Amino acid sequence: MIKKSFELKKKDFENCNFFLFYGSNEGLKKEIIHNLLINTNEVFKYEEKEILENLDSFIENLNTKSLFESKKIIIINRTSDKILKFILEIISKNFEDLKIILNSGNLEKKSKIRSLFEKEKKLLCVPFYPDTHQTLFGLASNFLKKKNISISSSDINVLISKSNESRETLLNELLKIENFASNGKKITSNNILKLVNLIENHNINELIDNCLAKNKKKTVNILNENNFVKEDCILIVRTFLNKTKKILKLCKEFEHNKNIDLTISKSKPPIFWKDKDITKQQILLWNSKNLSDLIYKLCDIELQIKKNLDNSINVVIDFILNQTSSSTSN
Repeated sequence: MIKKSFELKKKDFENCNFFLFYGSNEGLKKEIIHNLLINTNEVFKYEEKEILENLDSFIENLNTKSLFESKKIIIINRTSDKILKFILEIISKNFEDLKIILNSGNLEKKSKIRSLFEKEKKLLCVPFYPDTHQTLFGLASNFLKKKNISISSSDINVLISKSNESRETLLNELLKIENFASNGKKITSNNILKLVNLIENHNINELIDNCLAKNKKKTVNILNENNFVKEDCILIVRTFLNKTKKILKLCKEFEHNKNIDLTISKSKPPIFWKDKDITKQQILLWNSKNLSDLIYKLCDIELQIKKNLDNSINVVIDFILNQTSSSTSN
């Protein structure tokens, strides 16, 4: 059954157990999910890839209730038609106290999962279309007015543009501006540009650092918390490539001197103190051959996304998740 996003009510959530939220408006999805799940404790988030790689054990855990103790809500991000078999099996089992929200990107009309949720009355399908510039401008203006923060219309337009017209990214950056202003600092056009660039770089750097450190849980959390879009993919890959080259240089030094602390201390440019621990993890997890292979793979990924930008976000995210799981024993 199809329902528009602005029509969705708490009652719909209470009366239905399976939801498909699809479309590119991740910010609006998160707002609605937050409103639906308010005062709910048992919420579990997964990537589709995690479910599919452990399908049998996941279903077994649901059968034995060993994965969950009481009412449970499962959110599966970046879903596609690959998960259709799993959903059909879960529906057929009539699990009590189980709700599943599938969060997908844009789905074509011929999509099997979309067709299933649109036709079945017991399933709820909600499309999330992109916000217009006017909608986002009103959203930003109302936010700033409530917080008693004054910035020009042109600066609001800059924020919207730098957010790739994403509601979620725009709201995150408005919160950063609120925090900046709360310290008594003046909001200027230059400060806004610096804040926006800092946010973008921090999120991507943190993502790559945790991927190279094989911290899968943290990597998945960063992917879930950030609305990376296809326009970010080249920057993500280039950042990944630059960091890999730096770690390769450090690994070669470590393979020569066998002293991790000496390797870190001799690094040029120097490694900032807060980055030393994760850099040590990366050096110990990788070796020069693994990293050389990774550089070739990253170059190939960059070519792939340049040829097909529409599918770039899936290619990059799958690549990142694969790297957090792959073996790199020295």
